[in-house]
Amino acid sequence: MKLNDVKCKNAVAKDKRYKLADGNGLHLDVWPNGRKYWRYRYRFNNKEKMLSFGVYPDVTLAMAREERENARRLLKDNIDPSQHKKKQKVLAQQNAENTFEAVAREWFENRKSRWKPRYADEVIKRLEEDIFPHLGSFPITEIEPPLLLEVIRKIESRGALELSKRQLQKCGEIFRYAIAVGKGVRDPSNDIKEALKPYKKGHFAALDVDELPDFIAAIERNDARLYQSTRNALKIMMLTFVRTSELINATWDEIDFENKRWLIPAERMKMGKDHIVPLADQTIELLKDQKIQAGHWPLVFPSNVKPQKPISNNTILGAIKRLGYQGRMTGHGFRALAMSAIKQELGYRHEVVDRQLAHTPKNKIDKAYDRAQFLDERTEMMQKWADYLIKIGMK
Repeated sequence: MKLNDVKCKNAVAKDKRYKLADGNGLHLDVWPNGRKYWRYRYRFNNKEKMLSFGVYPDVTLAMAREERENARRLLKDNIDPSQHKKKQKVLAQQNAENTFEAVAREWFENRKSRWKPRYADEVIKRLEEDIFPHLGSFPITEIEPPLLLEVIRKIESRGALELSKRQLQKCGEIFRYAIAVGKGVRDPSNDIKEALKPYKKGHFAALDVDELPDFIAAIERNDARLYQSTRNALKIMMLTFVRTSELINATWDEIDFENKRWLIPAERMKMGKDHIVPLADQTIELLKDQKIQAGHWPLVFPSNVKPQKPISNNTILGAIKRLGYQGRMTGHGFRALAMSAIKQELGYRHEVVDRQLAHTPKNKIDKAYDRAQFLDERTEMMQKWADYLIKIGMK
């Protein structure tokens, strides 16, 4: 006679272990200590075998019967249920260990020797900021296209369209690496490329020259309630028009207060060469204030949460958004704005501004002239640029 819940519940312990059969190999083992275990007896390759389904009442009679039917279906397909259960357990453990972040860091260690240190640092930092907080804990085999798209769209929502595309590409590399080493099964990045917003390479949102006074006024009013160090970062970016990565990774040993120069080392420059940034008087004063904000940390702009690390690119983008300029301005936009404004308002030649932007001269003559003459002109230009920004409202 088949079991029912009443019989299972009322089965009392005896001096010896005994069984209550339910049929088709399923029975309830009742032990002298009162514990009750579900067992399934079956034959595979002419050998009698036993499979455990768990403890009653945690595993109910209905659940045990479902497990029995699953086992019987496996047997019909000539699969040993015990071996199948062991395999699933191993796979579950591997999934738990092979999270997206774990595989991504393994991929990074495998790749980073091929990259310049500056680029390698940027790659892992971007993953830590934009991807790991949302995907890092998921088993890499369980990440489906909609989940990946949701994460990439978070980057798009900041107006960082180029970055969103690059991050999707990096995720694709990680998924393909996982497949190659037996830790993944598919690359979902291919399925969502058409869902991204269109992006035209080379375009960065930047203000027009006539919008600059209002932007400076918004920083000075600080209705957005930005931290003082964040406001300093925005102002110094405007004064020096360096790349965002060059600013946020700056260290105090690069700043020469006496000679009013900032030497950015080659390993942090896009073109792989040392770059001199002449510092105007106003920039020096901002850096002195930032020295107080930063405290004893070696970074010029340490993170408030982890001061041993710099602020992120998202800090700059977030500040621009809170000021009301999302989609109209980016960190890179300061460079385009400076190029236009300095030529338009101060009358400097394109070549002088171009060298200060650390663009590579196109020929040997330009390179020689750059070393011989441009530094003095750039020093003068940077002071006049600062004076102009003060004139239109910067304090």
